[in-house]
Amino acid sequence: MGFILFLIVGGLIGWLAGVILGKDIPFGIIGNIIAGIIGAWIGGALLNDLGPVIGGIAIIPALIGSLIFVFILSVILKGRGKR
Repeated sequence: MGFILFLIVGGLIGWLAGVILGKDIPFGIIGNIIAGIIGAWIGGALLNDLGPVIGGIAIIPALIGSLIFVFILSVILKGRGKR
């Protein structure tokens, strides 16, 4: 059950980052989950475990990391002419 909760929280964080930036994450739900998990890793490296933790993911650092990741991803895809 812990792994499923981890995926759900990662997906919600990735989706929220896309909504805040107004960017569409490629690959839909899978892309949101990946963006949330990578964002949690980036945010954890920058801010450690700041704030509440749900499903093994610290929410505030994960959201900040996901915003960074989605922004960089959108710049790369825009440069390649994909978006």
